Amino acid sequence: MGETGTKGANPAVVTAFALTALVWGSTWLVIKGQIGPVPASWSITWRFAGAAVGMFALGLLRGDIRIGALVPERRVLVQAGLIGLSLFCCNFQFVYRAESHLTSGLVAVVFALLILPNAVFGRLFLGTRVTGGFILGSLIAGAGIVLLMIHEYRAAPAGSDVPLGAAMSVAALLCASVGNLLQAAPVARRIPAAHLLAWAFLIGAIADAAVAFALSGAPVFDPSPAYVGSVAYLAFIGSVLTFPLYNLLLREMGPGPAAYSGVLVPVVAMLLSTLFEGYRWSGLNVAGALLSLAGLVVALKARSPSR
Repeated sequence: MGETGTKGANPAVVTAFALTALVWGSTWLVIKGQIGPVPASWSITWRFAGAAVGMFALGLLRGDIRIGALVPERRVLVQAGLIGLSLFCCNFQFVYRAESHLTSGLVAVVFALLILPNAVFGRLFLGTRVTGGFILGSLIAGAGIVLLMIHEYRAAPAGSDVPLGAAMSVAALLCASVGNLLQAAPVARRIPAAHLLAWAFLIGAIADAAVAFALSGAPVFDPSPAYVGSVAYLAFIGSVLTFPLYNLLLREMGPGPAAYSGVLVPVVAMLLSTLFEGYRWSGLNVAGALLSLAGLVVALKARSPSR
């Protein structure tokens, strides 16, 4: 399934699209629950260390990784390292810190705009076309985000720094987009997705550990069942299960269309934030959420009307 669309939908792609959106919609709340006694950088390290172990095990079990060829060729290993640094280190370092100032649902809404930098970077580096309808949809979605941020600023509890949280969300968004583009590059297709992601997880976890040591000192871990469960969920369900599915979307659909799953993610995240974080709705943030989603739908139709 390419940028121009097809007559029918590939069931594997449709399943990957739905599962990715539903699972990632829930991970924002789990990430929020990890903010506490364990420094953010160490929580990220534990997540991707576990994800690396899980992905290597899955790859070996499925035959995507062979013991005799555990280390890929140098070009692919460098690509995996760049993905690990951009997506599994820098992106999540900013995400966890953004959620200390903003609700999980709002950060997810900002991340729904991933199609924008993906489209821009795709235009710059892959030559994909950007239509007038896509630009219009982007402006509508951006207006919605502004309304949500205004509501968040007015309702923020003492000690919250909404502008800083917003800036960190945007920084995370850009890092994630770079990681998406790197996964869609031809060199990343030289080995199975599980093999590529296993090394990307491992290198990302090593980089996260270096950041954690520099910012927070010695390793910190909370042995409570709630924390261990959250790490396991994010590592195995939120990473080992979903990132190969998203990699399939990137390879089959391209970076821009793959990010359309982000249209559903904030819907799930905002519902969970309402249920578990006490997120309160008003005319301002309802309008902002509707504008954001409407803008994304307009951009989606402009990018690929056949889907």
